[in-house]
Amino acid sequence: MGKKRIIKKTGGDKNALKSRSLARAPKKKLVKGVLYVQSTYNNTRVSLTDEKGNLACSTSSGAIGFKGAKKGTPFAAAKVGELIGEKAKMMGVKDVNVIVKGVGAGRESGIRGFLSMSGADIKRIKDVTPVPHNGPRAKKPRRV
Repeated sequence: MGKKRIIKKTGGDKNALKSRSLARAPKKKLVKGVLYVQSTYNNTRVSLTDEKGNLACSTSSGAIGFKGAKKGTPFAAAKVGELIGEKAKMMGVKDVNVIVKGVGAGRESGIRGFLSMSGADIKRIKDVTPVPHNGPRAKKPRRV
């Protein structure tokens, strides 16, 4: 008859991950930036760079704490956009060019989440999703 063991489960709190990623204050000060939104069926990644392409901050829906199929949802993309928006606000970003790549569900919601938190002006939105122009290579003819 020993002591009963009590196991405490921790984790599952998405706000803890969000606050941890905001704890590191960005050192750079930016006025203009480029926001890259890469949205696939499985994940959404958002990056903020300066005009030369040097990365200022970046995150993805998997890094925030979403797992599995939830990473590709518009809700997860909006949360990623909000997090990058808060970081951009701390850096002092005023103007942003947006470059969108991919066919996932988080294309628009990532941008909307960024706008809601940062208050920056969007100068232009550019879509650079690769589009196949001739399709894959055809099968070789069957020999009988």
